[in-house]
Amino acid sequence: MYDFIVVGGGIVGLSTANALSDQYPHAKVLVIEKESSWAEHQTGHNSGVIHSGIYYQPGSLKAVLARQGNLAMVEFCEANNIEHEVCGKVIVATDEAEVQRMEDLYERGLQNGLPVRRIDADELKEFEPHVAGLAALHVPVTGIVNYRQVCAVLAERVQARGETKLQTTVQNIVDTASGVVVETTRGTFHGKFLVNCGGLQSDRLATIAKVKTDVKIVPFRGEYYELKPEKRYLVKNLIYPVPNPAFPFLGVHFTRMIGGHVEAGPNAVLSFKREGYTKSDFDLKDFSEVMLYSGFWRMASRYWKDGLAEMVRSYSKAAFVKSLQRLVPEIKADDLEPAPAGVRAQALKPDGSMVDDFFIIRGTRTLHVCNAPSPAATASLKIGEYIVGQIEGLVEGLRIVG
Repeated sequence: MYDFIVVGGGIVGLSTANALSDQYPHAKVLVIEKESSWAEHQTGHNSGVIHSGIYYQPGSLKAVLARQGNLAMVEFCEANNIEHEVCGKVIVATDEAEVQRMEDLYERGLQNGLPVRRIDADELKEFEPHVAGLAALHVPVTGIVNYRQVCAVLAERVQARGETKLQTTVQNIVDTASGVVVETTRGTFHGKFLVNCGGLQSDRLATIAKVKTDVKIVPFRGEYYELKPEKRYLVKNLIYPVPNPAFPFLGVHFTRMIGGHVEAGPNAVLSFKREGYTKSDFDLKDFSEVMLYSGFWRMASRYWKDGLAEMVRSYSKAAFVKSLQRLVPEIKADDLEPAPAGVRAQALKPDGSMVDDFFIIRGTRTLHVCNAPSPAATASLKIGEYIVGQIEGLVEGLRIVG
């Protein structure tokens, strides 16, 4: 009998397992992951940014945990000799409408307690000589890191204090009066409490545990290009556009990765497979679930113009390049080569609205993280602590050995 079973070996699952072991050092903790290694999906395919939390509604879980998580992640990397860099980023306004939106974002940054400041076009050139913009925000606390390396350290810590099971797919979860029974492809495990950090599969895990949720995970693929080595000088650090508040994604941007290469992207297109990283990936079950979900069609009717533009960018390199040229006019199509894509697990409500904040559902002896897109990697260490705080009252009567 385990005290805690955590399903999901991405950065949120591993952070949660570590936080549980910190809070209950004598508890037996098990992490179950269906892949053969850690961080194989959202964590291992993201852009490696340590976000500041500037974009998020003040007081929301995203805003609070991203800011706390930014500091905690940097501290964790320093303590464990994980390569990282707090390089800062610029958010660039390229026309007058964006300048006004930039002012709104500046105020939000201040409300979120960030050391953000406005810079004019001349100072922008000092940070990013090849960027064209009327004005920008400089966010000095944004950084870069390899989250796979973070997960490797977290996994070592889990294994030193608990157990892990890779290549183990959950098939059923039964919440009983005496504990939680988890049936998998590699046997049945019994626990006192279960935490679902299944990412792209989180809603399905909640459903098989018979926990009612009115949201469905809809996968959006983010496609990237990479600057050829001889063109990396065009980008010094991180360059973002001012986001359109009417569209729930940040827009294509430039990210210098911790390994030195520079990624450009992502767009945001519907993936026909929850774990589909190429245009040809297709899964009938995944596709049918989305097509039969009324919330998807309500969302599509709201954002069809933006969605069409994203699809055009997916299939037209020229359109993708044109978007990038708003920030760095010197970029040419020949400067870019395809890079691996990522998939974002976005929870969608029946009314067609995207769940904006982290979304956690409680069962009797289970807790389900059913929406943890970006900045979840940044916030992961604090998400783990938050989850421990959420279940402290629930586990008091379960005879957890602390």
